[in-house]
Amino acid sequence: MFVYVAKAQPELPLKNQVFSPLNTHKSTALQQHLQEELFANPKWKKLLDTKKMTIAVVDLKDSSHVKYAGINDDYMMYSASLPKIAILFAVMHAIENNEVADTERLKADLRLMISKSSNSAATKMIDLVGYEKIDDVLQRSEIPLYNKDTGGGLWVGKRYASSGRRYPDPLKGLSHAATAYQAANFYYLIVYGELINYARSKEMLDILKDPKLNHKLVNTISSIAPNATLYRKSGTWKNYHADSILVWGPDRRYILVVLIEDAQGEQIIRNVVKPVELAIERSKSVNSE
Repeated sequence: MFVYVAKAQPELPLKNQVFSPLNTHKSTALQQHLQEELFANPKWKKLLDTKKMTIAVVDLKDSSHVKYAGINDDYMMYSASLPKIAILFAVMHAIENNEVADTERLKADLRLMISKSSNSAATKMIDLVGYEKIDDVLQRSEIPLYNKDTGGGLWVGKRYASSGRRYPDPLKGLSHAATAYQAANFYYLIVYGELINYARSKEMLDILKDPKLNHKLVNTISSIAPNATLYRKSGTWKNYHADSILVWGPDRRYILVVLIEDAQGEQIIRNVVKPVELAIERSKSVNSE
């Protein structure tokens, strides 16, 4: 159970914080407890052992002492609609560089794409900026969200429609893909105002806020943490289930990404929340990193 002394909740993105890349915050304690909690379930252990399940966790409760852990987190999987966060990033980057006009209609489409996972809005945004733009911001930003030397990452290489050319990722030829690490990194960069800049990070948070689809991670977290603000994007196609969330509340502040290939994936994602929270809580009593 999460028990904390009540404090004023910092606003997002965070201000006046020293930023360091997510991969510098790997926590031995959190890693150990995450593995113990998940491996205790035989079904989950089998999925993890066969790389049918990947997970990334970022403990943000102490923003000056971030903790990261993951399992198969650099293994890229088909992720359905989750990589629409990459489209959001690319469109906001295009707005920042005056490549597309910043209009209310555009922001409404982005919100539909994220909160209700509208395929038509996503396809409209892909057509607006193009695959090459999405590729460019993912691979060649200051902190890339796709790196073929470290397992890949977020990728969008097909319209969310039946027609149109494919632009597959260089490693596996996937059209809509993610690694748990890079999906978590997307949220982490936004939390610190480092994705494009502070103002654009804040706009992206506003678009990601208050998801309208109450399933997977949202279904569980909204019931156990009703006072937390949720920022989220998920995806499902056949047996592929993906979810990514930033939880920001008085008792809980963390990022969680889960990617699964299994018929029961949606329920597994719901069920994984409490063991992950227990791993976070247990890691706080361990000094070793």
